[in-house]
Amino acid sequence: MPDRPLNPHNLDVDLNPQKPHSARFWNYLLGGKDNYPADRELGEQMKREFPAVVDLALSTRAFLGRTVRHLAAEEGYRQFLDIGTGLPTADNTHEVAQRAAPDARIVYVDHDPIVLAHARALLTSTPEGDTDYIDSDLNNPGTVITEAARTLDLDQPVVLMLMSVIGHVTDPAEAIALVQDYMSRLAPGSALVMCTTLSSPEVDAMTRSYGDSGTLPYVASSAETMLAMADGLTIPDPGLGPINRWHPDESGPGTDTQQWGYVAYKPA
Repeated sequence: MPDRPLNPHNLDVDLNPQKPHSARFWNYLLGGKDNYPADRELGEQMKREFPAVVDLALSTRAFLGRTVRHLAAEEGYRQFLDIGTGLPTADNTHEVAQRAAPDARIVYVDHDPIVLAHARALLTSTPEGDTDYIDSDLNNPGTVITEAARTLDLDQPVVLMLMSVIGHVTDPAEAIALVQDYMSRLAPGSALVMCTTLSSPEVDAMTRSYGDSGTLPYVASSAETMLAMADGLTIPDPGLGPINRWHPDESGPGTDTQQWGYVAYKPA
C-alpha cells in the first residue's frame, strides 16, 4: 500500500504520519486506503486485543446506511446533520439519503484536518439536493447550528447523526448535556441517530489501550448514559440495543455487536 501524502487537494494540513489518527484508524478498520503504517499498526494491535473491533466499525457503517435509508425513504426526512463525519468512504450519508430522496440536504461537520483534506469528496450532490461541510467542533453546538442554517431549514425537522463520535466527549455528564443541547436547537419532529460502544470491562480495557497510543481518546458509554442522551425523546422499537438488531436487512441481524444505539424522535 503506498504511503504517499493523503491530501488530494493540497491543503496546508499536518498529517503527522508517525502518529496514529482516529479517522485514519477507523478508515483502516473499514478496509480503506487513507491510512499510514502507524494507523495500521494500531488497528492490528486492537484486533489482537479485541477481535470484535472490526465489527464495531462495519456494524456502524451498516447502521448508518439502514437508518438514513429508512428515514429518507420511509419517513420522509429530507435534512441530515452528520457530526463527526470521518473520512469519506462508500455510502456516505448524502449518497444514501439522495438515492432515496434526491432533494435531500446534508450538512457534514468535522473539526479534523485529516477530514478537511478530503472534504470536497463529500460535497457532491444531486441537482435537486444540496451538501455542505462545516469545519467545526462537536463541542460547539451554537456554531454548528448557525453554520448549518446556511443549508438546512431549521424550522423543519432535521436528522442529527452521531455515529460513533460521542465517545470523544469523555465525561458522561458533558456528553448527555451536549446531545440534549443539540436536540433542543432542532425543530419539533427532528430525529436523533445515535450509536456508540457499550461499556464493559473488556471494552474499557480496549479504549484505554487505544488512548495510550496517543490518538484522540474515546470512551465507551453505559446504557443509562445513552438513554439519558435521549431524555424527552421517543425511542420506538427495537429501542436501545445492539445496532445490528435495528431493522436488519435481508442478511439478517447477525451476531450481536457491542456497538449500541437507537433512533429517537423529538415530539412534533
